Amino acid sequence: MTDFSQGAAFIDDEYVPVADARIPVLDWGFLHSDATYDVAHAWHGRFFRIDDYLDRFHASMERLRMSVPYSREQIRSIMFELVKRSGLRDAYVEIVCTRGLPAPGSRDPRSCENRFLAFAIPFVWIASDELRETGLNLLISSQQRIPPESIDPRIKNYHWLDMVMALFEAYDHDADSAVLVDAEGNLVEGPGFNVFVRHGNTVMTPSRGVLEGVTRETILELLVRENLEVEQALLPAATARAADEVFITSTAGGVMPVTRISGKPVGDGKPGALTAQLNAAYWALHDDPAYSVPIDY
Repeated sequence: MTDFSQGAAFIDDEYVPVADARIPVLDWGFLHSDATYDVAHAWHGRFFRIDDYLDRFHASMERLRMSVPYSREQIRSIMFELVKRSGLRDAYVEIVCTRGLPAPGSRDPRSCENRFLAFAIPFVWIASDELRETGLNLLISSQQRIPPESIDPRIKNYHWLDMVMALFEAYDHDADSAVLVDAEGNLVEGPGFNVFVRHGNTVMTPSRGVLEGVTRETILELLVRENLEVEQALLPAATARAADEVFITSTAGGVMPVTRISGKPVGDGKPGALTAQLNAAYWALHDDPAYSVPIDY
């Protein structure tokens, strides 16, 4: 019997152990980072907002002029099957479309046959248990994010060299992670997360140059329920440094406190009450049939 306990993958119409999944070295997804992807998650045996992730994946493919030989419902079924085969109750489930292989010697993207693959692995956290409890030290990086005029950040992509260099900068300054800036020094996003800041009863999050995260959208919905004023706007670094509370959001972690900005305390230097409240409410939604779908193992 095939062992899927470490994760399962779907590629070339086959289910294989994740360690055995391969793409050709000449696939433009590898050579050119010419790909789009999305990441949904299962928690306690239920998929969270799976249709929102599928919506974004299909919108990204459309913007990149990509298509795959599977319908939306087939992709959805593949995602469920990957989790079922792996037996994982808490899973990180990635769906990917690469540009594929071009005709021999061609640089014409129209000659490529797009490739679809997917995999499920144990749930991934972008911050450790300790940091999610005590809060992150987040560096405001000097690294500029790729501008939206060049690459639409609403298309989830693997253009991460700016993110990687920002992480090295963060580690050089003993920070846990980094948030990148635009050409004017406004905060945009970090490696795999969106950022929020609170000043009094107003919560702000960058409006431009960011991936419109599903977790971000969930938190915006929860903030409206709490009758807090929400602003999606440009977010200068000085505004973040002077915030009463800062937190980041990600599929890979939910709502996570930031207690230091570039080494200096945010507010009283402790995780904020709103952050804890939102995080509890976010995870509670994973049991809500309006937000989650059970997996039939």
